[in-house]
Amino acid sequence: MYRQENNFSLSELAKKAEMSVSYINEIEKGKKYPKRNKITALASSLGVSYDELVSLKISKKLGAISKLLNSNILQELPLDVFGLEPRNLLELMSDAPSKLSAFVNTIVEISRNYNLTVENFYFSVLRSYQEIHDNYFEDIEKAAREFRKKQINDDEPLEQQLYSYLRNYCGYEIDDESLSEHQALDTFRSVIKMSDDGIPTLMINKKLNSRRKTFIYAREAAFQVLGIKERSMTYSWMNVKSFDMLFNDYMATYFAGALLIPEDKIVEDVREIVESRTFSFDGFIDLILKHNTSPETFLYRLTSILPKHFGLSKIFFLRLDHIPGSNKYTLTKELHLDGLHSPHGTVLSEHYCRKWVSLKIFEDLEKNRKEGIDQKYLCDAQVSRYITSGKEYFCISVARALPLVDETIDTSITIGFLMNDDFRKKTNLWQSEKVRMEFVNETCERCPSVDCSVRASEADVLKKHQQEKERITALESILGKGVVS
Repeated sequence: MYRQENNFSLSELAKKAEMSVSYINEIEKGKKYPKRNKITALASSLGVSYDELVSLKISKKLGAISKLLNSNILQELPLDVFGLEPRNLLELMSDAPSKLSAFVNTIVEISRNYNLTVENFYFSVLRSYQEIHDNYFEDIEKAAREFRKKQINDDEPLEQQLYSYLRNYCGYEIDDESLSEHQALDTFRSVIKMSDDGIPTLMINKKLNSRRKTFIYAREAAFQVLGIKERSMTYSWMNVKSFDMLFNDYMATYFAGALLIPEDKIVEDVREIVESRTFSFDGFIDLILKHNTSPETFLYRLTSILPKHFGLSKIFFLRLDHIPGSNKYTLTKELHLDGLHSPHGTVLSEHYCRKWVSLKIFEDLEKNRKEGIDQKYLCDAQVSRYITSGKEYFCISVARALPLVDETIDTSITIGFLMNDDFRKKTNLWQSEKVRMEFVNETCERCPSVDCSVRASEADVLKKHQQEKERITALESILGKGVVS
């Protein structure tokens, strides 16, 4: 890793450290362990300390190796079918770029969830890639800053400026009528049509308000600024043909978020929240409205800003959809930074714990609707403490009616923080009197609570695990401990 960071080839490092290329190659492959004087020479050549070079702490970019070794995936994958041995895979990974590490993270994830479509697989790869980089991409941030400086006047409406950029600079035709002529296309925000002479037509849903149109224009500008060719023609996705397409589309979306919510401005706003001892629900909504963006875009932007500028990286992001009056909740987007996998969407085929604020907020939204309270967004916060592990999370949720798809569908957006010592030192939000504490679990099927008033299902998974433990204990009493694996 240090050799790659210094852009040294094997031969260059060998020359600096006065060793042979083959010897360093064998060290990197784990076939030889150098003596103290050799480690000292390597550390000096790489510009790091001796202790850093022998440290057991692994870089996040190489974290996939640790995950792989600590999982059972190497035993479950039929590597021999591909002519591979575990050592071959580890040697490949030790020289892997970030994208390959993200790919391997996904392979580990498959060991926990076998019911993956190709599209879900690609999305898992993308989430792993985001996790490796703390969902912060300096080159995209820089491109957005430079574009804003060159093309945008803060005193004029952003929507009109982006519209003019696409029309006059990029040669777009913009059509806000064609999509409405086809009912089956009514849920798309936009569709791109290329003419025979290469002129793009942006067909945009006329249901979109000014704010959403601005986001579409910003995202479309990203494809031009970043020089992206392989991309989807619909937004949102209809199908994902390749990982590169999904990755490119995400980078365009990231650019749009960075353009609409400039890094320097949101950092100042977030600092006020982080340093406060109280949490204002109305104030948080006002902040979203101040940046003229959607709750989803704003909270997702926080997953990039908080790790980079505030050192708060143990974050999860969830978006859930709900049909009012039903007992059905659908996870439509998730992101877990820093290896945080609880709560996790792979168990949402079960009944998600109804005590999480991301679900409870739907009840408040429905109640306001029935009482005729016209509230565009609803905000709530909660300290969620796991019954089983005792881990605590500080969660902020914002709910609203889901636009475009169906006004009878509600959605909640949640950002949650693991409340470890680092979190408690860096913010006092969790001490706010307005924030209640709830005992939660992951799903009803896994929950040991015997007096839960909102249980949606029996603890079948938990009972199965308990029965399995009892069977193992009984077998060990007959066969002896250590015999039963």
